[in-house]
Amino acid sequence: MSNSFRYDESWASIYEKYTSLVGRISEADEAAAFLERFSSGRSALELGIGNGRVAVPLSERDVKVEGIDNSVSMLKLLATRTDLIKAWKGDIANFKSEQRYDLVYCVYGTLTLLFTREEQIACLRSAAAALDEEGVVVIEMRVPALDGFVRCQRTTTTLVDQDNTFVGAEIHDPIKQNVISTLLWFSDASVKRLTERIRYVYPQELDTMAECVGLELAERWGDWARGAFTDVSKRHISVYRRTSL
Repeated sequence: MSNSFRYDESWASIYEKYTSLVGRISEADEAAAFLERFSSGRSALELGIGNGRVAVPLSERDVKVEGIDNSVSMLKLLATRTDLIKAWKGDIANFKSEQRYDLVYCVYGTLTLLFTREEQIACLRSAAAALDEEGVVVIEMRVPALDGFVRCQRTTTTLVDQDNTFVGAEIHDPIKQNVISTLLWFSDASVKRLTERIRYVYPQELDTMAECVGLELAERWGDWARGAFTDVSKRHISVYRRTSL
């Protein structure tokens, strides 16, 4: 994953607070409940496990969760939360597992941190190979929102609460479907600068990439509560099954 984004120390040190501010901590239990129903054999593998935001509540539902992440700092955060989850440093674009899982999942748009289409397909291929015969792959991903770019640049300001303001600056490459973004986080008297690079993917393109590795769409939802996916949905949770063994 040489060209892909990696969490730096600044992301790891503030990740829990950041995900709490944007509402991701509060929905972790809902995500775990959604994923549990695909873990009938009680085994799951998370790609980009991070600090275990979703993996920990899923493991508390008697699912044996394992995980991969490329950030040592994030894996250390996970280790401080629980010793029940086996996780290792690795490349989610190209991994092999001797174990087969009921569920392989990738949440919070982590797949888009793989910066090329080839890496994203390689990740889906590795995920499909890690499934047991009845297993599924679950992907959570944002629907690309490209309004507001002027000459491939965009600046946005989001007031989160009385103490925090996010200012984002983005550069868009429409040919490669890449967005490079910088987030300035103003909190009290401090300012943090966080960077991210993604390759965005439309839902139909994700389906096509999945088909390339022997997966087919089984379900698509607009949120973890299984709300309908519509033309105004800002994200989707897509469930794929194997088409061939």
